[in-house]
Amino acid sequence: MASSVGTNSTPLKKRGTNKWAIAVAVALGALLEVIDISIVNVALSDIQASLGATLTEVSWVVSGYAIANVVTLPLSAWLGQRFGKKRYFIFSLIGFTVASVICGMAVSFSMLVVARVLQGLAGGGLLAKAQAILFETFPREEQAMAQAFFGVIVIAGPALGPTLGGYLVTNVDWRWIFFINIPVGIGAVLMCMAALPDDDEERSTGAVDWFAILLLALGLGTLQTFLEEGNTEDWFDSPLIWQLSITGVVSLTWFVIRELGSKEPVVDLRVLRYRSLWAGSLLSVVIGMVLYGALFAVPLFAQGVLHYTSQDTGLLLLPGALVSAVAMPLAGRIVTRVDPRYALGFGAAMLMLALFQLSELSPQTSVSDLQIPLMIRGFGTVFMFLPLNMAALGPIPRKDIAAAAGFFSLTRQLGGSVGVALLSALLGTRIAFHRAVLLEHVTSDNAALVYRVHALTNVFMSKGAAFAQGQARAFATINAAVNQQAQVLSFADTFWATVALIFVSMPLVLLLGKPEVNGKPVPGH
Repeated sequence: MASSVGTNSTPLKKRGTNKWAIAVAVALGALLEVIDISIVNVALSDIQASLGATLTEVSWVVSGYAIANVVTLPLSAWLGQRFGKKRYFIFSLIGFTVASVICGMAVSFSMLVVARVLQGLAGGGLLAKAQAILFETFPREEQAMAQAFFGVIVIAGPALGPTLGGYLVTNVDWRWIFFINIPVGIGAVLMCMAALPDDDEERSTGAVDWFAILLLALGLGTLQTFLEEGNTEDWFDSPLIWQLSITGVVSLTWFVIRELGSKEPVVDLRVLRYRSLWAGSLLSVVIGMVLYGALFAVPLFAQGVLHYTSQDTGLLLLPGALVSAVAMPLAGRIVTRVDPRYALGFGAAMLMLALFQLSELSPQTSVSDLQIPLMIRGFGTVFMFLPLNMAALGPIPRKDIAAAAGFFSLTRQLGGSVGVALLSALLGTRIAFHRAVLLEHVTSDNAALVYRVHALTNVFMSKGAAFAQGQARAFATINAAVNQQAQVLSFADTFWATVALIFVSMPLVLLLGKPEVNGKPVPGH
């Protein structure tokens, strides 16, 4: 892979460009996009109260961003070719920063949702382009360290988001979760203007296939909405979900057929001819499900069962993010010396160990009991994420890397949405199941239960309650205990389901490519 940016082959040193300055510049842009995926989650209740939204409506603060984001991701390579990589990346940064200002200044809920959609459209051009620029900038022998640097952003970002968001919401105001993007965005724009090489004059000037773009937007938009709203709408019991699923399948099928027959496709699906990419993309879906799914379940458990505040929950996730940041350089060195597939297997084992420990959670779980498996998870995720990046994208020719990176990032993003949707559905289903099982033992002939109700009734009567009122409170306490135990058992089920998912996906590792360094296979091949 050449160590230059653009379509010409002029080395970076001759063009006076520092590759690590480029890495820092594009990483700042990627950091904005990744953090904003999760930073809003801890502020939803405050936003709801401030702007007068319903519980159903406020979810669109998250959904609107995610839908817009997945629509832009696969188009990022084409947009970069048409307008220039540097111009498009800087435009995306400016658009993201301006949209953040509008989000923070929103005076109505509809204004906030529109601004979040704009933010998602701009953000979709940051993550994939940042990764593509790094692959195009660094030579093969330095790819592992460059991708390790990039991986710190992608892995740590989803955990840093709730930490930063929880602090800002608790101590300042929810609007600052958007205003905080302004100085970072301005800094990233200035750095990119100074560090990124100028765009080459040769750019795509063919006719724009607007119908293909419409099909893509409709297909991915309805698919993401299906995943975001499926659990709320009770899945296929809802006519809306049926309409979304049919529209998504028809639109994406039509889009694929149209693109495969096009001489100038807006999304080059032909890059899937590389085995490493399609196998890596399937694994990327799993990584997305594990990365975002676990981070979805743990805060719910911490706040719903352990009654943590938003700030406490954010601080709970912070050590795991720091472990990921520290482990990335180590993984970068290891991947250049061993077969990345071995590193993937090690990372998968670490993840399964962490999830096994999380399945043992209870209402008596301490902070350390939660943080230790989250730190193991942070370490293990690094050894899945980085080797997968190298094995999936490393063998791709430079001319196809932008399209491949866009598709690869899309699969990780969709994997996260699929993971959250499936785990949400599983959690709700298992709560109902475990509650029904537990209630089978809540009967009048259960001596332990009768004794417990009698004892609680006496406690409430000693505090001034009448017999009927005390007994009602006793039954309410028992009911709350049943609900809590059903929740605990259901969270354990979701963690076990994630372990099973990792295990059954491991054979895909055998299909990944064999990356080379300096023209030689990595040791172990």
